[in-house]
Amino acid sequence: MDSKQLIILNLEEVRRRSLKIWMGIPINLLDWKPDKDAMSFKQVIRHVLESEYDYHQILLENDLKNDSPYNLKPFLSIEEEIEFSGKYRKDFFNTINSYSIDDFINIKIDRTDVGYVRTLGDMLLRIAYHESIHSGQTLQSLRTVGVERPDIWD
Repeated sequence: MDSKQLIILNLEEVRRRSLKIWMGIPINLLDWKPDKDAMSFKQVIRHVLESEYDYHQILLENDLKNDSPYNLKPFLSIEEEIEFSGKYRKDFFNTINSYSIDDFINIKIDRTDVGYVRTLGDMLLRIAYHESIHSGQTLQSLRTVGVERPDIWD
């Protein structure tokens, strides 16, 4: 496997596990949050999906615009959120596939406005890492409310 294939595999595996976790959240607990300052289950799902869209915009334009398609969209269900995000995820993967192996080292993502400059490869790994952190938090929240957690360790 080359670096592009590994990055894509990592993104796919993280999402596969996120989907297992999200589908294990009882509908009646979607608004539950562990404390007043935390995100609810549905806010975490939206945050992860919208963040991937936002990161894609940063890769394309080295900037984050405020015209996200998620801005005015209400959260209807987990399934609908996943379906809605599908087009944007496909676009994101098409962009990743358009890069050469050398691009992962040579392209710099300049986000000095928020304190970093990273290579494209580093940025893509951190996008998956961001989602995996939220997956772990969601599993812990499910444990806290006493819900059986999906087995993601296959």
